[in-house]
Amino acid sequence: MKKKKRVVIALGGNALGNTLPEQMTAVKITARAIVDLIEDGCEVVVAHGNGPQVGMVNNAMIALTHEDAEQPNTPLSVCVAMSQAYIGYDLQNALREELLDRGITDIPVATMITQVRVEADDPAFQDPSKPIGKFVDAAQAKIMEEKFHYIMKEDSGRGYRRVVASPRPAEIIEIGTIRTMVDSGDLVIACGGGGIPVVRQGNHLKGASAVIDKDLASCLLAKELDADYLIILTAVEKVALNFGTPEEKWLDQVSVEEAEQYIGEGHFAPGSMLPKVQAAVDFAGSKPGRTALITLLEKSREAVQGKTGTTFHM
Repeated sequence: MKKKKRVVIALGGNALGNTLPEQMTAVKITARAIVDLIEDGCEVVVAHGNGPQVGMVNNAMIALTHEDAEQPNTPLSVCVAMSQAYIGYDLQNALREELLDRGITDIPVATMITQVRVEADDPAFQDPSKPIGKFVDAAQAKIMEEKFHYIMKEDSGRGYRRVVASPRPAEIIEIGTIRTMVDSGDLVIACGGGGIPVVRQGNHLKGASAVIDKDLASCLLAKELDADYLIILTAVEKVALNFGTPEEKWLDQVSVEEAEQYIGEGHFAPGSMLPKVQAAVDFAGSKPGRTALITLLEKSREAVQGKTGTTFHM
């Protein structure tokens, strides 16, 4: 029997919509693309971002403190956990329905609420830079700083937003359970939003006020599961050099060495394409035979077939 290709797919949080109704529509489109890969003989694990969703949860929890003075502020780690659960709920139901609609009845679907350990001394904690939540004016920002001890930064004249650290993922706490489920043939959704950030204090895992980049967490997940492919989905079909300029050049096949050169030359924007390329390079360079792809959701099937997308290889 031919061995199935093990694929970790990293979905962007924005691809899941900005509201609950948008998300319920978006996951149906996502489910079709994922089940296409399963029909092609792939064993799929799903990771996802939670950018709009964790901001929405955080805003709701802040609103609760205004309504009830007895309610303490909800830690960001708990907001990440909440977003994992409700995104996973919609995703797993959409995937289950799509599988059954195609007559595939032997693949259970489950969401793993996943903690990801970060280092307490990660330099990112000294320079929080990841914006979350809504824009507020200067007066509201001052109140949030005083009441919740948030770090608020002005953002390009649009108002103030909370910024938090984005440390590198060091360990996936539930990896043993995830591996067992995947090896058993389950379709697993894990490391949502990059994982719930925690730091180790003896045997205790303490939630951290941070968000983990989902592409870097997906890379770690793919390596730990010994995946064949890491597919990072984004808003463009391929990665480009000199993006948005007359010298724009779309990339098809890229070696790890070439990609590292392009990173050094500053071709990729730090807040968008750079972490995706870094994750792709990390995975592709970690072991012979591993391939990373960056492409559109609807092109993922063709990308695995080698027909499109940007492919990273050793």
